[in-house]
Amino acid sequence: MVKYVEHSLVLLDLNNSIFQDNLLNLQKPEQYSVLKTLKKLNSMTWEQIYRDNGLKWEKITSIKPFHGVEAVYSLRITQSMRATAYRSNNYMCFLTLSPDHDATYGKK
Repeated sequence: MVKYVEHSLVLLDLNNSIFQDNLLNLQKPEQYSVLKTLKKLNSMTWEQIYRDNGLKWEKITSIKPFHGVEAVYSLRITQSMRATAYRSNNYMCFLTLSPDHDATYGKK
């Protein structure tokens, strides 16, 4: 188990099947843009992610988190695409990837 440390590099968990389906069904240029952001995230600390204005890491209050998860968050992956994720120790666990901003917040 990885110890929770704010200045440790973020670890990415991309194993959610919905996130994988969303990613694999994108066109190649969109996939490249997403991978570029994932590479950026992989080199950041949690403190940097919280402060990065381009990512817009924000808590989604319209979605009730599932058992064992404190909160679900939204973050900007590309200019037109957002992802949902939650934090588990030093892992950013991705749930979805959506070009539809409202769907990210559970409004549809």
